[in-house]
Amino acid sequence: MAEGVLTGLARWPVKSLGGEALEAARLDWRGLGGDRAHALLDLREGREGRWLTVRQAPRLLAWSAAYPEAPGDRLDPADPPPPTLRGPDGRRWRWDDPGLERALADDLGLAVRRHRDLGGQQDLSASVLVTTEASRRAVAEALGRPVDVRRFRTNLHLELDAPPFAEQRWEGGQLQVGEVTLDLLHPCARCVIPTRDPDDQSRWPELLRWLTRANQALFGINARVVRGGRVRVGDRVGVAEPPVPVTPRPATGWDVAPRGGLGGSSPAPQSNRARS
Repeated sequence: MAEGVLTGLARWPVKSLGGEALEAARLDWRGLGGDRAHALLDLREGREGRWLTVRQAPRLLAWSAAYPEAPGDRLDPADPPPPTLRGPDGRRWRWDDPGLERALADDLGLAVRRHRDLGGQQDLSASVLVTTEASRRAVAEALGRPVDVRRFRTNLHLELDAPPFAEQRWEGGQLQVGEVTLDLLHPCARCVIPTRDPDDQSRWPELLRWLTRANQALFGINARVVRGGRVRVGDRVGVAEPPVPVTPRPATGWDVAPRGGLGGSSPAPQSNRARS
């Protein structure tokens, strides 16, 4: 049993846009209430109707979204209000504003269509991303520069009495945070999205190269809610590892891997899903 505290809580009202840090939230079978309940669909030929993400349009990160009408745990996961978007020029748009799609198209340089799905539009359906401070700190120390956890678009960030990347042994275990219980699924395979700075969209390819070289491109673990409720930053956390822990990969060592390393990412196992 690893124990600790919930130190970070975030939701992303519109897929691939900036999100909002929270002090409290409600979770149910969908995941964290209001998380990725909205998305932009790509209208370009050959991609019609597909989610538009940072992979295709890094400029999405210059936009952010929040739920000012239902802050924190006041948001009902079954009925989130329309979010408010903030453009790179500081102008604010309600999701249902008829001028929003034109404003997005003008800024992104491509046409989009809004899409709302209260079931959530995570890359892995109805899931929550969990990350740990020990792993974030280990990456920052290895690369010699700060690593903003927002790069990984996490929902629950934990400070635990566990070593870096312990979460890779948690598949099949359970996580208890406040009133909420989650089944721990599998580590999250990362793509190029974390290499984009969440504030200025600049690229840092060395981050993915290092994760690929030292940690099979994995960071964080996907989870699914089995008992919903409220959580707050500061809640106590407990991780019950599986009865038969997943055997970690042979240790190439996050602390001894050279900077740089392989260019590009290794193919991810089919069950692993990136986050956007």
